[in-house]
Amino acid sequence: MLAFWKSDAAQYRPLLSAPRSLSAKFFVLVAVVSLIYLAQFVIPYDLPSFSLSSRTRGTCPPKSWANGKWVPKPPPTNRTDFSTPSDAFEFLGLEGCASSREIFWHLAADNERLWDRFPGVSTWRWQPPSDCEVRDLVRELLVRDLIEQGGWLLIGDSVTENHFFSLSCLLYPHVRATPNYVESPDFDRAWPQNLYLSPLSPLVRSINFPQGFDIKKTPLVTFRRVDLLMEESQLDALYHSLHPKSNLFSDEAVWNLPPSEYVKILTSPLPEGNYATLVVSTAGHWTTTLFAGLKDANKFNDGIHNVVDFFQEAMHAWAQEVQRLLDEAEKAEQRATGDMGRQRAPRQVLARAYLPGHEDCHDSREPTTKYKPGPNGWYNWNQIKDFNRAFEGVLSSRRYPDIHFLPIDRPALLRPDAHSAGDCLHIMTGTGVLEGWSHYIWHYVTVELPGRVR
Repeated sequence: MLAFWKSDAAQYRPLLSAPRSLSAKFFVLVAVVSLIYLAQFVIPYDLPSFSLSSRTRGTCPPKSWANGKWVPKPPPTNRTDFSTPSDAFEFLGLEGCASSREIFWHLAADNERLWDRFPGVSTWRWQPPSDCEVRDLVRELLVRDLIEQGGWLLIGDSVTENHFFSLSCLLYPHVRATPNYVESPDFDRAWPQNLYLSPLSPLVRSINFPQGFDIKKTPLVTFRRVDLLMEESQLDALYHSLHPKSNLFSDEAVWNLPPSEYVKILTSPLPEGNYATLVVSTAGHWTTTLFAGLKDANKFNDGIHNVVDFFQEAMHAWAQEVQRLLDEAEKAEQRATGDMGRQRAPRQVLARAYLPGHEDCHDSREPTTKYKPGPNGWYNWNQIKDFNRAFEGVLSSRRYPDIHFLPIDRPALLRPDAHSAGDCLHIMTGTGVLEGWSHYIWHYVTVELPGRVR
């Protein structure tokens, strides 16, 4: 954000010396009047609804944040007798979680054989480099910003669902979640999941609600399951336009939406929507198993780099479509609001780097200092870095000014001990990994981005 008063400004030098005979009060009066007069030219009238105190210069770009290290912190409890899944809340330092979706799977408390990981797994915190200035994560301030500056729309696969669940715990008890999976056990993975401000939260009395905001209807955060960021039919048509060939996909199950549908959600007006930030992540389902038409048994890892190459082409098409949709929505909003201006921050899209898993992760009990690719090359894990590099290269173009790549995967790469109890890809809530994503994204959209947006 813009900094009107900079701590590193050059020392003030008076141009004229005041005669001693004049009153000091007179010069104070002149100074005050001068500042008021100059302010009308320096401070714009159309500032977004942020407090000036929060508008500081960017101090910690994504790669700097990711260049930190895990350091020990005190355990959230002195207990060591983890004996039931519900103990996970205390051992992870959580008051509770708003989401009811597979709670103990997300907390990695569904396998008694791995209960010895508690509370050690929650005794680490991410420490960015000393030159990386990031304010502490305060859930009440994050809740306020999700309302006053705009909410988050999370689009991705089940790892992004991990992120959503973590947010439901991080912001608890100030938020409530839908749907209720206890009442509706026969769920569909395509169901939208939402976090709303709880009417019981004491924050209700202090938040400056945008006009039209409805506590019952306006989400703070929404998750939609979209594995590939595009529908299979879109990708199939794109592939055949570039590389005429037979069927591209196998029968493997995936869940997807076209960008037009989730950008429509992003840009929906109050009270249904108040989103300012779209966070996407993909790569986990880009395999030769799903993209069977790209499989080649005569090439390395069954031709996985065929998939990487097509991924890069697809992300070019995706970015073009998303930027066009954002531009069209911005123009439509300007026509609708006229001189009134927007009530939230400008809409931006963040592409969070995807994560590989850690082979034999359940043998680990602490962070590492260097990520080591798995010796067996499970799934596409050892090529995730190639997918990330391709996506980052696409988004480095100036043609996509509202879409930004966040290479903040390193903290997770160094936590083989922080996976769910059922597999070595998904991340458990409460270890600091998922919470670190929320922390940095909050910093990025409130501090790093405002000075860069158009």
